[in-house]
Amino acid sequence: MNTYLIKAATIVNEGQKLVADVLVQDGLIAKIGQNLSANGATEINAEGQYLLPGMIDDQVHFREPGLTHKADIFTESMAAVAGGITSFMEMPNTIPNTLTQELLADKYAIAAESSLANYSFYMGASNDNIEEVLKTDPKNVCGIKVFMGSSTGNMLVDNEKTLENIFSKAPILVATHCEDEATIRHNLVQFKAKYGDDLTIDMHPLIRSAQACYKSSSLAVELAKQYQTRLHILHISTAKEISLFDNTIPLKDKKITAEACVHHLWFNDADYATKGNFIKWNPAVKTAADQDGILQGVLNNNIDVIATDHAPHTLEEKNQPYAQAPSGGPLVQHALPALLEMHLQGKISLEKIVEKTAHNLAICFDIEKRGFIREGYWADLVLVDLNDSWKVTKLNNFYKCGWSPFDGDTFQASVTHTFVSGNLAYQKGRFTTDQIGKRLTFAR
Repeated sequence: MNTYLIKAATIVNEGQKLVADVLVQDGLIAKIGQNLSANGATEINAEGQYLLPGMIDDQVHFREPGLTHKADIFTESMAAVAGGITSFMEMPNTIPNTLTQELLADKYAIAAESSLANYSFYMGASNDNIEEVLKTDPKNVCGIKVFMGSSTGNMLVDNEKTLENIFSKAPILVATHCEDEATIRHNLVQFKAKYGDDLTIDMHPLIRSAQACYKSSSLAVELAKQYQTRLHILHISTAKEISLFDNTIPLKDKKITAEACVHHLWFNDADYATKGNFIKWNPAVKTAADQDGILQGVLNNNIDVIATDHAPHTLEEKNQPYAQAPSGGPLVQHALPALLEMHLQGKISLEKIVEKTAHNLAICFDIEKRGFIREGYWADLVLVDLNDSWKVTKLNNFYKCGWSPFDGDTFQASVTHTFVSGNLAYQKGRFTTDQIGKRLTFAR
């Protein structure tokens, strides 16, 4: 592998900023210090730029296999590294659903040939595959995914005995999508009775309500406490849910952790008027009070990590009427720039962004030798320029679906370089595609 010497970067790492050089050799961070030199190294002048540990995204939907008209592992990992995401954990609601160890192995095989970022894949749980779930290897798989709410295919887990089995026997972290299906169905019946087929996007957070989220999240927390499960609740979307999570316990000792997503930090229900179905997600973007509450949960450490829930659909699909348009949107290329914009707005520090997008992911998932800028760790690194503004357009995104919920927005900060396991995978609009990311491993 090439040797790189990053000169005079402002390193943001473990709660501190430090101007230093970083030597990248054999895929690893070989040395951090002042006035470093190395024969044959490619030097990168990073004076005035910030060097962050690469973002680790614990929730993406890259749509391969089975839905590759929307996205695939190659295209979305390319967009990810352009956005400073060096590792991802991908969800099982592909086609076929990842409900057997054989199907899980198939996805790893695809990534080993095509992913520009480091990768891991969740094993999926259903109402009837507990034996397959229990075969999951804790050292080589990020976690088990449970949809405790509406989902694709056979992946809604609503059987009480199945949930108890998963929570009591799961060999590794259980990640949950929490929305109560009965509440959502009841709300939908009520809205259809009143409005018939004339449902509109502004009704989405009322149908998929705050009550539905809290009811399901609180059940997951109750089960986890009962069975001492290692629980991770994904995409918190309400202020009320924050109270379910303890911020007095050190993260390494937490059994129950939570995730916020960039879209719930950036958008609120007022944005439906201009963004429409392009910000239709499950769980729904809700009120400004919820948005503020989630940010406070991040800052106060009730919420442990920030992710994307990247879930692309085609423009044709999103341009359908509200009831037919699918939920989800592409985010991996623009998540870190959006967080940097929030930093420049005075909402969150760079140190906190790094903590929630890299350090804490490594701690929560026990990821080996990643998530920190430390000598001997894999060189998953991102250089960002806080004074390099750019406008998001369809011409400069790398998503296969060709659009972004941030289309038309201007960000003041840009990602200039992304290193994945020591490979300079992205540099100012150009990619190195001849080296593949590595499979994540876990110290469990």
